Amino acid sequence: MTAAPNDQDVAQFTAAVAIANIPTLLMTLVQMTGERKWLEAPYRPGRTVGLGDNDTGGLPDDIQQQIRDAALDAILEWRAGKPLAIAEPGPALLVEMLSVAMGEDIPAKYGRFTAELFGHRPVSTDRIEVPADFHVVVIGAGVSGLCTGVNLKGVGVPFTILEKNDTVGGVWRENHYPGAGVDTPNHLYSFSFAQYDWPMYFALRDDLHRYLEHIATEFDLRPNIRLGTRVDSAVYDEISQRWTVSFTRSDGSQGSLVANVVISAAGIFNPPVWPNIEGLKTFEGPCFHTAEWRDDVVLAGKRVGIIGNGASCMQIGPEIQHTVASLTIFQRSPHWAAPFPQFRKQVPDALRFLFREVPLYQAWYRAKLGWTFNDRVHSTLQKDPDWPHPERALNATNDAHRAYYTRYLKEELGDRQDLIDKVLPTYPPFGKRMLMDNGWYRMLRNPKVHLVDERIDHVDARAVHTADGTAHEVDVLVIATGFDVLNFINTYEVVGRGGRTLREAWEGDNAKAYLGTVVPGFPNFFTLYGPNLQPGHGGSLIVVVEMQVRFILDVLRQMASAGAGAVDCKPEVFEDYNRKVDEAHANMVWSHPGMTTYYRNARGRIVVNGPFLNVDFYEMTRQARLGDFSVEPRTG
Repeated sequence: MTAAPNDQDVAQFTAAVAIANIPTLLMTLVQMTGERKWLEAPYRPGRTVGLGDNDTGGLPDDIQQQIRDAALDAILEWRAGKPLAIAEPGPALLVEMLSVAMGEDIPAKYGRFTAELFGHRPVSTDRIEVPADFHVVVIGAGVSGLCTGVNLKGVGVPFTILEKNDTVGGVWRENHYPGAGVDTPNHLYSFSFAQYDWPMYFALRDDLHRYLEHIATEFDLRPNIRLGTRVDSAVYDEISQRWTVSFTRSDGSQGSLVANVVISAAGIFNPPVWPNIEGLKTFEGPCFHTAEWRDDVVLAGKRVGIIGNGASCMQIGPEIQHTVASLTIFQRSPHWAAPFPQFRKQVPDALRFLFREVPLYQAWYRAKLGWTFNDRVHSTLQKDPDWPHPERALNATNDAHRAYYTRYLKEELGDRQDLIDKVLPTYPPFGKRMLMDNGWYRMLRNPKVHLVDERIDHVDARAVHTADGTAHEVDVLVIATGFDVLNFINTYEVVGRGGRTLREAWEGDNAKAYLGTVVPGFPNFFTLYGPNLQPGHGGSLIVVVEMQVRFILDVLRQMASAGAGAVDCKPEVFEDYNRKVDEAHANMVWSHPGMTTYYRNARGRIVVNGPFLNVDFYEMTRQARLGDFSVEPRTG
């Protein structure tokens, strides 16, 4: 029997519950006690507005105190050994509880999906009985590769992860520019099977990298990871039903592995894209991309220029504005930015204690974030054919978003209203990636900062020259133009049936895949964070990757049961799925003609973002259908 909490525990729980999020605390209380009265008036929270946590639930102080007192009693009883009254709510109850927590009706189909979002969900240990010589090669040890490794290890499938860098972490190892961080709350931007003691609500790069290093160690993945190993090619042999993965080690030596299955976890945020600007290579000062940040270059007291004004610039600019002599930002087009009240906000020690010691509280906090950041705005990103102002918005709600974000940026600009024409987008909100404002507009009020929206004509040894004839002299030039995201899997060659390359199949920048995961003609090859999988309307990429990995494991399980040596997505299944993707996108904001976006390729097709609700993609991937594949019996 569990011992009663000691005085120190009681004091810590008391302090934590006193500042805990009321809607989250309510749901914890319901599960601990089984008392439905906490789901009824007067305890029902008001609707959560915007992206905030709604800490008070909009409830009067006395009602809040009743909830806190009851929750503290329930937590202490649970800590002393009393079991949860409702250990695992069914889908219907989960939806009812989430609806109460959010103060709005959540569709019934979110029951199973919400259960999957809960933190501390165990990795499956239901072993897949593969042949003795069966092996999987995973390419990349970032978020996707580590997720794959943890799950393969859980089901007992032998695997090797090949990673080009000297340690794990992917983009969170490579990108270490000032201010680098995540724009999804990290209690959601984390694996369902491995929650963490996060010090901030939105983690910065170092904490994210530490988390991924922790995953590699905690799940004992390091013996399966080969670092300093850059993959050159993966070539399929139809007779043996195996892939040969060739690589170059950091010392220049070469090698290869033979695998039954290859899972690409290389991601899309590499390699970096350099703009095609005349004379850029003639610049005599330090010039480097944000993805290749040079820690040896001192910015203090220097005239710094940044080409590009997207997510990385938005993080770097506010971070360096006060130490540089001047900061000149060269903008191609303005972007929308949402208020970010939790930017740099620390999780109080008392709440960190509660998150650590009461997994159920963290699970409900994560579930609430899942609704707020995943699918909540999806319906507002659909075109209304009867809306009279398609030039500025998609529908009435989207127009209200425009008004809200416009008011916000005007307020943030303060006495610099002269900048409105430069910073106010003409395209609808969410047309490009919605950025989180970490002080961008306030930064523009700094007299050291200059926003230039004239087109760059050329660069010479000391200056950036714009089309209006102005020479902007700078000492350091930072390139913040992002990555080659349209050309998926572009750091190594993939050769499938008949010698056809994946690059040929995808016609360069026109990548397509069934469920963003498999492509006809490339048997036993799976790609994570593939085409049309970025949750552009909101959500955590990690949630999407976990769905893909679950699907892949189900394919492997069914292959093993069927004695299959190769499975290859049927062309008709592939074509039907991608037809639905394109049809869905045609009615969404990303196809709006009034802007350019990295989501679209040269043909105007949306390649990066997914058009479906996260909950719908979850249902699509929850179980694999072997009938979607051409199945070959094992030959060896």
